[in-house]
Amino acid sequence: MINEFKDFIAKGNVMDMAVGIIIGAAFTAIVTSLVGDLINPIIALFTGGIDFSGWFYVLGEGECASVAACTEAGISVFAVGNFLMAIINFLIIAFVVFMLVKMVNRVKDAAEKEEEAAPEEPKGPTAEELLAEIRDALKANA
Repeated sequence: MINEFKDFIAKGNVMDMAVGIIIGAAFTAIVTSLVGDLINPIIALFTGGIDFSGWFYVLGEGECASVAACTEAGISVFAVGNFLMAIINFLIIAFVVFMLVKMVNRVKDAAEKEEEAAPEEPKGPTAEELLAEIRDALKANA
């Protein structure tokens, strides 16, 4: 069983998947920063800084000024605004990832076209063709 496990781990697919997960985690931090630090502030300029995170309903007894205050006090809240902001952030992140993938695919396609467009070097005759020519030349001289 240990040998089977070693074979499974040594397969390329498992290692490729592990590398993909690690790169994906690092890429998530980059995309999150891009959206949070660059794109959301630009959107806030056009929307007047609308932040839906303050939209919530208290489900229990008491009053709170924010979702965080309710959570600290142990009061249940229906945080509609946080959910709405999560959806908006998801859509922005999905669009940014779409644009990045589209750009990478465009670069990849351009590289493949250059590779295809490169003329192939003319190939010389094979060993069998050379031997056949020598044979024919010897027959003609004999």
